[in-house]
Amino acid sequence: MTTRLKNHMAKLSQISVGININMCTESVPSSRTASERLSEHFRRNPKVPLQVMKFGGTSVGDATCISNVVDIVRDASRANTVLVVVSAMAGVTNKLIEAATHAEAGSRKTVTSIFEQLRAKHTSVVDALIHSAAGRNRVNRRMQEIFQEGEQLCEGTLLLHELTPRARDLISSLGERLSAPLVAAALEENGMASEAVESTLLVVTDSYHGSADPKIDLTRERCQARLLPLLQKGVIPVVTGFIGATTEGALTTLGRGGSDYSATILGAALDADEVIIWTDVDGLLTADPRLVPGACTVHEISYQEAAELAHFGAKVLHPKTLRAVMHSGIPLWIRNTFAPERTGTKITPSGPPRGEGVKALTAISDVALITVGGPGIVGVPDVLGRTFATTTSVRADVLLISQSSSQNNICLVVHSAQAKTTVEALRREFFQDLAQEKVEHITVDSTVATVTVVGQNVRGISGIVGRTFTALDQENVKIIAIAQGASECNISFVVGQKDMKVALVSIHREFQLGDDLGGSAHDHIGPHQQQVENILG
Repeated sequence: MTTRLKNHMAKLSQISVGININMCTESVPSSRTASERLSEHFRRNPKVPLQVMKFGGTSVGDATCISNVVDIVRDASRANTVLVVVSAMAGVTNKLIEAATHAEAGSRKTVTSIFEQLRAKHTSVVDALIHSAAGRNRVNRRMQEIFQEGEQLCEGTLLLHELTPRARDLISSLGERLSAPLVAAALEENGMASEAVESTLLVVTDSYHGSADPKIDLTRERCQARLLPLLQKGVIPVVTGFIGATTEGALTTLGRGGSDYSATILGAALDADEVIIWTDVDGLLTADPRLVPGACTVHEISYQEAAELAHFGAKVLHPKTLRAVMHSGIPLWIRNTFAPERTGTKITPSGPPRGEGVKALTAISDVALITVGGPGIVGVPDVLGRTFATTTSVRADVLLISQSSSQNNICLVVHSAQAKTTVEALRREFFQDLAQEKVEHITVDSTVATVTVVGQNVRGISGIVGRTFTALDQENVKIIAIAQGASECNISFVVGQKDMKVALVSIHREFQLGDDLGGSAHDHIGPHQQQVENILG
């Protein structure tokens, strides 16, 4: 190893060690003491609810957007104790990942250019929002430290020609780490006590880089120990979304869109009264308005229905978001940063009274259908168990599974990005069976899409399934596979990508989801719904 490479490896090690030192030196009282203090605080202040507010990338996309955030937080803090969670500024995480990818490919010039662009972007926002010299200098110093970390990480990647999962997490986390001090400074500039807090000190996770899972009990201890004193003093913490750290202090990420998940993790850890996801749309919609004219906002929906929508493609909500609050029953809101006067969508444990029936449709075109099949499959021992164990081993997100009545074929639908890895793993698992022709083929079809009908008891209410498939039949939409599952809240099936839009339109029309129902269930989409690219995939 060259001296230069050794030096850069040492620098990378120092970055990781720095996180470890921060984790280890943080004062952490016992969980019991922190919990008692939290309970006592809210017993003494029963009329001051705790709101966790998460602001997405478009909500903090530029100086004007951050000014909107400041106004929303100021209004909320008059009657609530407020904790803020922020994403990176819009487009920043993509740029960071692009820089990391170019570093792996050895393109130093492109990496340098990307970091220059990101520096200019953040500096212009600081200059526009922070007018005090002391505040501006403090934020700029912190940002300079973070950019230097990113450049060192990319330099190491350039020299190694390898982008490890850990390095990818470190680089992609920089956007949130830049955003939090900027938003905290903007709140301070406007008279609100605020402090940026990195969630590496709060959210404890496993060590699966790129899609880590939180360790809730340890996270609760750290959140209460670190955040409670700030909240009690009236300080608004601004926490980095999307990231956490292992018990050893190694930074991890929760997956793309994971800032939503961060917010509900913190909400559950602090027993918040509600969590609000502030984004660029009015809430969960009856369908993708790019595909279905007349799609509108759903006022209230249950945890299970919202989870089904998120799992099957509603990008306004990260699929894991509801996991953290399901046990505590904390209400979750989806609201529009650019139209805060609108109530948005409220997600509750059971949804609205008399809320049975179809609520919304969702679809995903970026999927692949994997088929494990052949007449001999019937005799293969534990084929379903082996199939699921294999997909789990590569962390493939299986959206739905279908098996033919003859049991000759098992069909799995996964995201397109996971298809190649999943097929390779299945072929390794069934290598002997393929060689003995018990399993004749493992194939993949990337020309399909999934369509899902979501609502309370849609499978149990007489006529809904029949009306769904009759509507498709009238438009000559061929159903390739139908989902097999226990959920009563969804009907899922696979169609060709070319038929996805007509399938959505025909079902939306059949159940009159776009009709004005007197404001009790839906609102029509207003003019602020321009950035609908973040709704559905």
